[in-house]
Amino acid sequence: MEGLHGMAMFVQVADSGSFSATGRQLGLSSSAVGKSVARMEARLSVRLFQRSTRHLALTAEGEKFLDRCKRILAEVEAAEQELSESASAPSGRLRISLPRYSGLFEPVILAFMQAYPAIELDLDFSDELVNVVGDGYDAVLRSGELDDSGLTRRRLCTFRRLLVASPAYLAQHGRPASPADLVQHARLQYRFPATGRLETWPMADEGLPLAPGMVCNSVEMRVFLAVQGQGIAYLPAFTVQRELAAGQLLTVLDDYTPQQASFWLLWPASRHMPPRLRAFIDFLVEHFQERVFGGAVREL
Repeated sequence: MEGLHGMAMFVQVADSGSFSATGRQLGLSSSAVGKSVARMEARLSVRLFQRSTRHLALTAEGEKFLDRCKRILAEVEAAEQELSESASAPSGRLRISLPRYSGLFEPVILAFMQAYPAIELDLDFSDELVNVVGDGYDAVLRSGELDDSGLTRRRLCTFRRLLVASPAYLAQHGRPASPADLVQHARLQYRFPATGRLETWPMADEGLPLAPGMVCNSVEMRVFLAVQGQGIAYLPAFTVQRELAAGQLLTVLDDYTPQQASFWLLWPASRHMPPRLRAFIDFLVEHFQERVFGGAVREL
C-alpha cells in the first residue's frame, strides 16, 4: 500500500501547496514529506513539482498525475465504504450538484432525507458547469443537451418551456399571435452563467430592434416580474405551475413551444458504487419515473 500512501501525500501537498502544511496535517516534518515526494518522482522518472524557496507549483506532468491520483483514491475510498456499508443501512456523505430551479427537487430531497437519515447530503445549487470528478461531486443533476463526458447518466424527467405573461400585461399590450409579434413585447430573458449567451426563444427576430426588457440568470426573478406585469418570460413549466393554476400567469403561443428538455442524473462511472449513491439514484428514478412537466398546456 506504499504507492497509495505516496499518492495520498502527493495529493495533500498539491492541495495545500506546501510541504510544511502537509507535514502539520499528517504530524510529519516537512523534510519527511519532501523526501516522500522525491521518492515518487524518482520512481516515476518525472518531476511533479517546480520548487523554489518560496513557491511550490505543479508541473504539467504533475497536473495530469494529480487528476489520476484523485480518481484512484476516490475508487479506493468508495470500495472501502461499500464494504463497511454492506452489512448496514446506507450512510455517509453525498455531495450533489443541482440546478437553481425551484420547486422541483425540494420535495424529493426532503423525502430522501426522511427515508435515509444516516446519509449526509451536501447540496450545491448552481447553474454553472461543474467538473464532477475534479470538483469532488458524487452526482449532478443537469438539463439540456449533454456532451459525451464519460459519465454514467439516467434520464429523470422531461419538461416543456412556456411563454407566459400576466393577464394585466396582456390586457395592456395585447396577446402575440405569432412569434414575430414578440419583438414588440418586453422580454424577461435568461442569460446562461457558463457561457453568457441568452436563451433562445421560439421566434425569428434576427436583426430586428427589440422592445426594452430585462436580462438575468434567475428563474425566481423572472417569475416574479412576469407576475407583476413587466413582460413575457420563457420559463420551464414546473416553475410556474402555481402561478398558472392561480390565474396569475397565462401562456401564449403554445403551438410554437412544443419542444421538451430533459433532466439527467449523472455520476462517475465506477465498478464500486457506494450504497448511499445507489440509494440516491434509485430514489430519484422511482420518484420522477420520467414524468413530463407541462406536456399539455392550453392558453386561457
